[in-house]
Amino acid sequence: MNGPHSHTLGRAPWPAPRAQVLPPGAAPWWLPGGHAQTIWAALVARRFLGSAPQYRRERWTTPDGDFVDVDHATQPVAERAPLLVLFHGLEGSSRSHYAEAFADVARAHGLAYAVPHFRGCSGELNLAPRAYHSGDHAEIDWMLRRLRAQHPGRPLLAVGVSLGGNALMRWAAEHGQAAAEVANAVAAVCSPIDLAAGGHAIGQGFNRQVYTRMFLRSMVPKALAKLAQHPGLFDRDKLLAARDLYAFDNVFTAPLHGFRNTEDYWARASAKPLLSQVRVPALVLNARNDPFVPASSLPGPQDVGPCVTLWQPPQGGHVGFPAPLPPWGVPAHVRAMPEAVSHWLLSQLSGASHG
Repeated sequence: MNGPHSHTLGRAPWPAPRAQVLPPGAAPWWLPGGHAQTIWAALVARRFLGSAPQYRRERWTTPDGDFVDVDHATQPVAERAPLLVLFHGLEGSSRSHYAEAFADVARAHGLAYAVPHFRGCSGELNLAPRAYHSGDHAEIDWMLRRLRAQHPGRPLLAVGVSLGGNALMRWAAEHGQAAAEVANAVAAVCSPIDLAAGGHAIGQGFNRQVYTRMFLRSMVPKALAKLAQHPGLFDRDKLLAARDLYAFDNVFTAPLHGFRNTEDYWARASAKPLLSQVRVPALVLNARNDPFVPASSLPGPQDVGPCVTLWQPPQGGHVGFPAPLPPWGVPAHVRAMPEAVSHWLLSQLSGASHG
């Protein structure tokens, strides 16, 4: 479904089962193009319409003796209200603009909300000789099953953003029908589900000068701290010479997580080739002007099974989808996309009773 569509912003109740909720559409006229929509959303736009989301942090010990931190929104919710779980993107956290926007939407709809952090992304370096990666579906499985066990009476809805969305879709595909026993519905937002296409795109031109540099400013110091924890883990000089994500993944991400090199990692971790295996209701949302994800790499109907819905609106950028505040205000907010995605997820509950 493409083109401009309307969406609600207020404190609406859960949508009725089978309600038709369409993706966010046109961006404000004064934010033309994918770059403007991406950067404004991340740096300037309003993330929430009320007060800032508040979290309670819980630390989990992983099966391999490491740890992850999970942030739970503190707003009171009904006993059997659905749980919305968000998996963040590359170097993201519960304070990323999209995470706070989803938290605000969850509060507006009376949902429980949790953000599990990938290893090393919660503000403290993890312990094991590994970090996280785009195909980390085993980690997703462990996190979701633990959250399911903590909330046995709640429907569980999961959304992954960018890297987190590819990993979530890999999990849904790898586990097939078993995934439907854990999550009621899943969504991937602006995810590079063809990792090679996305990886090459972010390494060129404006993307390389702005976004790649931004990511490496965060990733390289964390990798060096990991090397200090585990001397000899990788070649320090090669890491310092990395000028794009391809080179970084070749030195760090791929070998630390069982891949031969970047090409092997990008090929084996991509979710796109496996979308036909998904057996849980799944939404894959990508703006066609996303600077990180070439429109030519997006899946078509022939690439997915009957459980997968594709939303590919023409505007939005990368995790942007800024929308003007009504009725005529110029300031933009980023709640339109979380509102639409949350409505879609809730509409998959097929008449389940909510709290």
